[in-house]
Amino acid sequence: MTATALQMVQRRGWNAWLRARFLLFQRHRHNQVVLETVAGRPLVVLPDVLNPALFFTGQWLAEEILRTAQDDNALIPAGASLLDLGCGTGVVSVFAAQQAGRVVAADINPVAVRCARINALLNGVESKVEVREGDLWTPLANEHFDVVVFNPPYFPGAARNTFEQALRSEGLSERFAAGLRDHLTGDGCALLLLSSVGDEAGWLEPLLRQGFTVEPVASHSVAGERLTLYRIR
Repeated sequence: MTATALQMVQRRGWNAWLRARFLLFQRHRHNQVVLETVAGRPLVVLPDVLNPALFFTGQWLAEEILRTAQDDNALIPAGASLLDLGCGTGVVSVFAAQQAGRVVAADINPVAVRCARINALLNGVESKVEVREGDLWTPLANEHFDVVVFNPPYFPGAARNTFEQALRSEGLSERFAAGLRDHLTGDGCALLLLSSVGDEAGWLEPLLRQGFTVEPVASHSVAGERLTLYRIR
């Protein structure tokens, strides 16, 4: 079996496991308003918004932002302007606002937009966090940011409902790469979170074609999945 075929089998198995776990154990926490705790902070999760405590990635990214906050090479430099793309519950915005000077959060899902605003208020960072509704770069006009954080829907395929918009996408990696340079400051960077069971190469290749450098800065393995956070310059 070739490496590509093996990756496809792994992705199918992971997708099946995610779906089974969701249907058997997590549906009740997705279809109603729940209060989660992420790295010691309260987080309201509304129906049809990806729960970062159930799907690992959002929680791990928040923990990495917190862990490196005092480092010389912190993920979020003090006073930085930050864009949280596909913000979901706003978990990244809440933690990034502890260091950033200004945060703009954006999501295509109007329920996620409401959810992120609630969590900014709940965690006392509403003065720093502005939440907007829109598709990818659309709500950002000509604005530039020191850091762009994106925890994307890295599984290939068309989303069948609002919930799956946070998991699946078609053509989004190309659009992200094509528009990134227009929204970074001169020495700005992007932080992109990808998974070994998603289309990792499909997200990195368009960035390399656009002339960006790609550097892994953190990784984490959980239940057979390897999460990697890349810094894009």
